[in-house]
Amino acid sequence: MIKTYVLIVTNPGVTREIVDALLAMDLVVAAHEVMGPYDIVAEIEAEELSAIPDFLATQIRTLEGIHSTTSLVAST
Repeated sequence: MIKTYVLIVTNPGVTREIVDALLAMDLVVAAHEVMGPYDIVAEIEAEELSAIPDFLATQIRTLEGIHSTTSLVAST
């Protein structure tokens, strides 16, 4: 199992909407609003490392209101 933590910076006023959208995605197991340099920390899990880049590019980074993301990949 591959776990990835995605640190997300959002545009002002859309953080809650993005958290809700993330939680509706298949690979997202948790998403939390946080304080600090990032607005959201999302946790995703996939069976294979190869699934992560496509999921990030086509599902998460395409959400309206996301300014930037940083991904931290960990194998379990």
